[in-house]
Amino acid sequence: MLGFIIQRLLQASLVMAVMSVIVFVGVYAIGNPIEIVIPPDATQEIRAETIKRFGLDLPLWQQYFIFLSNLVQGDFGRSFIYNTPVLELIAGRLPATLELVLISILTATLLGVSLGVYAGYRPHSWLARTIMALSVLGFSVPSFWVGLILILTFAVNLGWLPAGGRGEVIAFLGVDWSFLTPDGLAHILLPALNLAFFKLAMMIRLARAGTREIMLTDTIKFARAAGISEGRILRRHVLKLIAIPIITVFGLELGSTLAFAVVTETIFSWPGVGKLIIDSITVLDRPVMVAYLILTALLFVLINLTVDLVYALIDPRMRARGA
Repeated sequence: MLGFIIQRLLQASLVMAVMSVIVFVGVYAIGNPIEIVIPPDATQEIRAETIKRFGLDLPLWQQYFIFLSNLVQGDFGRSFIYNTPVLELIAGRLPATLELVLISILTATLLGVSLGVYAGYRPHSWLARTIMALSVLGFSVPSFWVGLILILTFAVNLGWLPAGGRGEVIAFLGVDWSFLTPDGLAHILLPALNLAFFKLAMMIRLARAGTREIMLTDTIKFARAAGISEGRILRRHVLKLIAIPIITVFGLELGSTLAFAVVTETIFSWPGVGKLIIDSITVLDRPVMVAYLILTALLFVLINLTVDLVYALIDPRMRARGA
């Protein structure tokens, strides 16, 4: 097992090293931030001083190694626009993204599994057909369009909910949260619903497929023959057996939603990390862009590493093949 863990850690380190080169070169090739940061009427002396302060007068390979040496010490550099440490800037926006993602994923999972299990348990009922039609809609409609429809319906026409922003926040454990206040909860409802729509459809189909498969097995037939109630069969057999794939998908979707909530945050002006990266791309704030992409790559590498290790613990054949 130790050899398997070391092998996976080396692979993860290699992937991160390659990703750091790709991200750094890719971001530094898309434009010159000096044209945006410095006013057009600035003197040549100010321009030269700014370029030198940002280290942009150095060759690209030298800039990369300086970035790498700082990164090893946990320093992602300073933002060109905000003039603050990038890690501090991202950490300040992370709670907003985190609460939005957790609420949407938990809602999609709890609601999706319940509806999916019912659709698999009563596949020929009108309600099950309606649920499956809803899941097809969730896969087919782009999230930005759903977001615009939600704003148009609930904010503009009905006036029930705010169209954007985070609303009132309250500090808890040293971090500002909006879902703990009524105003913040009203602000988070529409973006969370928009973000959960696609995940809800996925969870419905996943739970339905698992339920249909298990309901046809001998285990369920024997349980019914033994006189076990239908409610107990669903709780103790069906839910238990479909839990493993659902937990796996939950973990992967949590990571991807955390990294790519960009569209929803932009549509609803949600002040999270996704909105920050869009703003940074607009003004070519390279340190923020590089840090965001590196942290996103690290997130997925850690998720895959964790999944590999869990699979190896569950199935010894994985360790034998990987060693």
